[in-house]
Parts: sequence; C-alpha cells; structure tokens
Amino acid sequence: MPYGICHLSVVPCRREPSDKSEMVTQLLFGDAFEVIETRDSWHHIVTSWDHYDCWIDRKQYVPVSKSAFENLKLNPAPVVTDLFQLITDTSTGITFPIVIGSSLPFFSGNECSIGERMYVVDGNAKPFETDISRESIVDTAMSFIHAPYLWGGRSPFGIDCSGFTQAVFKVNGLQIKRDAYQQVEIGDAYSFVEEAQPGDLAFFDNEEGRIVHVGIVIGENKIIHASGRVRIDHYDHYGIFTPERGGYTHNLRIIKNILP
Repeated sequence: MPYGICHLSVVPCRREPSDKSEMVTQLLFGDAFEVIETRDSWHHIVTSWDHYDCWIDRKQYVPVSKSAFENLKLNPAPVVTDLFQLITDTSTGITFPIVIGSSLPFFSGNECSIGERMYVVDGNAKPFETDISRESIVDTAMSFIHAPYLWGGRSPFGIDCSGFTQAVFKVNGLQIKRDAYQQVEIGDAYSFVEEAQPGDLAFFDNEEGRIVHVGIVIGENKIIHASGRVRIDHYDHYGIFTPERGGYTHNLRIIKNILP
C-alpha cells in the first residue's frame, strides 16, 4: 500500500469518503500515514502517530516511500513548539503558516523534507524524545487558551478536548491516542482527587458511563480543557463546575497520571 505525509497546514479527515461527511480528526503538516484503500478521489488512511483510520482527499498529501514512512515510525520527527510559525516551499517560494504540534520530517539545520520537496523553517522545534516535566505540560496547555472548540480539531484555530490533550503531550514528548475513551486506557489512577498533580489527565463520563471528555489538571483544583473554547475551570470529586451555567457540566470519572 502507498504511504504519504501531509504537506499542508491543516487537513480535514472524514468518517466517510465525502466532503459532507463528519470530520473526525485532522492531519497537521508532517503527519505520516498509510493508505489502505482508494475510492474515487478519496483515500482511506491509517495515521502513523495514533493509528487513527479516516478518509482524506487524495490531493492533500505527498506520496512517500515505505522506507521513509518506516524511518519516521522508528525516529519520530521534531515537533513545532511555536503556536504558529512560517515555512517556505523552496521549489515554489510559497510561504505558509503551520501550527504547534506539526512535525518536521527529516529536519536538519533549518530545513525539512517531504518526498522530493524541501522546506525552510522559520521558528522553533524540538526533538520528539525529550524530558517531560509537569511544568512544561501546563505551559504548553496554557498556550492554547481561548482556542475555539471544533469537533475533530487539532489546531489553535479549532480543537476538541482529546485533540487538545494529545497535542499538548505530543509537544512534550509523549505519544497518546486520539480520543478520550482511548486515552483513559493508559496511566495510573489516583484513589483521591486530592492526589492529582499538574499535568495529570482528568476524565469525565456521561449517563451511560462512557468517557466523553478529558482535560489537564493545572493545580489548585483547576483544569484546562476544550469546552466551547479552551478554558480554565474549577473541578472537584463531582466534576467541573462552570460559573456561567451555575452548576456542574461534566461528571468526573477518574484522574490519571500518564507520565512515564
């Protein structure tokens, strides 16, 4: 099967092969994937980063070799740490923005490459394999403050709750799955809310007991999460208390430490 890497800033990924279908996630610049099926102008892909399957328009990526794909699986590319930065396609001279959490395949000096295309990077990035600190997790999370909520979103222009947590941990060198119900499967649970530390993940369920929301603990019984926008709210053992709603909006299920 062919392989590819996203060469655009942000690309919508659909549940079905149609522009009218629900967007379930997004590809950011540098995200690699395998194509498992082709249907007309649509490609069914599985992402390398989190093994998410979805459909994308075949015009929105660059094909790469299997060896390049496997190399990036074994050696994850450096990650963009600026909220926004500019990148220039050297073959066309076109400069365009990319966002925090994007990847820079085969990065060296101030250049990266996708297939035969070379790009000059104007901004900051760091190797994926980095030391993880709770302080840096909170700092990264705070950089997304007030980003609008968008179902399936993964960028500061629009992001959902689990896309937010995944992006924050990616920037800090930790690979986690895409959706909240998948993220809850990792880490060590606390017995008491009072044990939680900044950088932990708090998970919330619905009336059926299904995990439907996730946020990042930032200390002093506060959580940063994507709900309408990326925001900070108070939480306790019942859940998240939202002042403008005058009550609890999310039911706390469990808090977990997912740091190694």
